[in-house]
Amino acid sequence: MFRRLFLEAMEDAFYQGRLLFLGETEALREGLAFANCLAAPENREWVVYAKPPFGGPSQVLEYLGRYTHRVALSNERLLNVSDGNVTFQWKDYRHKDKQKSRAMTVPAEEFIRRFLIHTLPPGFPRIRHLGFLANRHRREKLALSRQLLTTAATELLPGAERCRELAEALHPPPPSRCSCCGGIMIRLGFVPAYLWPVRPSGTS
Repeated sequence: MFRRLFLEAMEDAFYQGRLLFLGETEALREGLAFANCLAAPENREWVVYAKPPFGGPSQVLEYLGRYTHRVALSNERLLNVSDGNVTFQWKDYRHKDKQKSRAMTVPAEEFIRRFLIHTLPPGFPRIRHLGFLANRHRREKLALSRQLLTTAATELLPGAERCRELAEALHPPPPSRCSCCGGIMIRLGFVPAYLWPVRPSGTS
């Protein structure tokens, strides 16, 4: 059912002009090419596993909130503050007993320095392992990001013709008006592309 509804929604969106085909997908603008693209996954087995979150939306927000709004060190890990020194709890994940908590005492100035290292500048989100910082491709994506940062911005921009195409796709032309009365012409339906595998006789 999910496969059928998904493909039907894609087909409806295509004939209503709500899909943009850019880059490698430009060939799918043609009705026959798009129909063949939708026909390819029809006979494949789809594995769809979707269910509501265990505790509801509030639990999801609480889980994400622990990453987006927590500070570098919780109060429970501060063991002692006296004589200008701070004792806190930490774990050495490079040690074989990485889950074992240890205590460290450092001067207050050093503790503040280490704490501020984990303070993000304004405008930076506190989400780990996201986008180009994900563990799987972090090294390659960081190298690519540094390379792009050293490239002139004009070399990364599309050409003038491409910019016009994107502008037309994002901002469609105004509605057509009747040449007799000047009223707005409303399109009531779309004629779908011919989707049969064999064209009728007498057609090219």
